[in-house]
Amino acid sequence: MVEITQGPVRCSVQDDGVAVLTLDNPPLNVVFRGLTEALGRALNALEVDAAVRAVVLTGAGTRAFCAGSDIAEFQPLMAPGRIVPEKLALQHEVFGRLDDFPKPTVAAVNGLAFGGGLEIAVCCDLIVADETARFALPEIKLGVFPGSGGPVRVTRRVGEGRAKEMMFLGDPIDAATAQAWGLVNRVVPKGTALEAALAIAVTLAQRPPLALALCKQAIDLTFDMAEDAAIAAALPLSERVFTSAESQEGVRAFLAKETPRFPNALHNTKE
Repeated sequence: MVEITQGPVRCSVQDDGVAVLTLDNPPLNVVFRGLTEALGRALNALEVDAAVRAVVLTGAGTRAFCAGSDIAEFQPLMAPGRIVPEKLALQHEVFGRLDDFPKPTVAAVNGLAFGGGLEIAVCCDLIVADETARFALPEIKLGVFPGSGGPVRVTRRVGEGRAKEMMFLGDPIDAATAQAWGLVNRVVPKGTALEAALAIAVTLAQRPPLALALCKQAIDLTFDMAEDAAIAAALPLSERVFTSAESQEGVRAFLAKETPRFPNALHNTKE
C-alpha cells in the first residue's frame, strides 16, 4: 500500500488497484474548506494515476462518515455575497468532480452521513452502509437547505416525495430505510462497511475500464436530457465499446469458455 497524502483527506493506493480516500477531521469528519480542497487534490491525483482502477471513500473512526459542514464557519458567511464564492462554489466544483469521476467509486458509510456528508456520499457510484449508519439532510433546521447538490442528487436516487420528506423534515433515516428507498446499495453488519466496499471495488478494478467509464456516462445521460435524446446520445458510446480491445477479448473469452483478461484491467492472480 502506498500512502499519498496526509491531512483532512488521507489517500492510499493498494496493490489491487483500489485507492482509499479517508475523510479525517475528528471527531465527526465535518466539511471545512481545507477538507474540500484536499479532496479535490486527491481526486486530481487519482484520476491520472494509471495504477488506480477504483476508489473507495470512507470516514475515519466509527462515529461518522461525515456529519456535514462545520457550522462554526457559518456566521461570517451569512453576509450577502459571501456563501457562494467562499464555500459553495468550491464544494460544487469538487463534489461535481467526484460525481463525474471516470473510475468507479464506492462510498463506505460508517456512523452519520448528514448534510454535506450525505451530499458527498451520493456523488459516489455505489454506497455501502454499516447497519448502524444514519442519513439526514437536516439543513432546514438551520433555516437553509442543502446547497452542494443534495436537492438534485438525492432526489435522483430516492424520488421527489422521499427527497422532500428528508429535506423538509430534516430527520435522520436508518440504514434499512435508506436501502429500501434506494439511497444506498447495500447494508452490511456493523463495522464491515469498509471491508464490503473494498471487496466491491476490487471486483470493479478487474472489470474493463473503458466499458465502465462509458457505461457511467450513458447512465448519467438519463438525467441530463429527454429519453429519446439520451438513448441517441448513448449510441456513440456503444460504438466505442463494441470496437474496443476490451470487447474483442470479452467475446473471444466467451466463445472459448474462458475467463476474459481485459486489457488495462487488473487480473485476479488466483485465476
